[in-house]
Amino acid sequence: MAVRIAGVNIPNDKRIEIALTYIHGIGRTRSNKILVDAKVDKDIRVKDLKETDVNTLREIVEKKFTVEGDLRREVASNIKRLREIGCYRGLRHAKHLPVRGQRTKTNSRTVRGNKRVTMGSGKSKSALQKT
Repeated sequence: MAVRIAGVNIPNDKRIEIALTYIHGIGRTRSNKILVDAKVDKDIRVKDLKETDVNTLREIVEKKFTVEGDLRREVASNIKRLREIGCYRGLRHAKHLPVRGQRTKTNSRTVRGNKRVTMGSGKSKSALQKT
């Protein structure tokens, strides 16, 4: 029986403390807080949970917290708002550059993508085919 909370299938063989973090918007701290509220042991495996425990967890997650689709939509609308008002953070989002003041001469590979500008590395395939 796969446990489904907030539209996400929770893995059966993991501890419930870790398994809850598979839901977007729930990390370790929030997971532990949910388990304390539901009075469920954090070391129990998902497959060993009782149906009543699963229902209380589901209820707590869906009522108290913004998770999954709603959270993604909220974050996207926040970014869209920043872009529309034309603030600095919005411009950085639009240009796919780091938003929170990090340096960009080096180290911004995750945001910009792995484009290396040095000679010989990162040649595009279309450039290789033309010659």
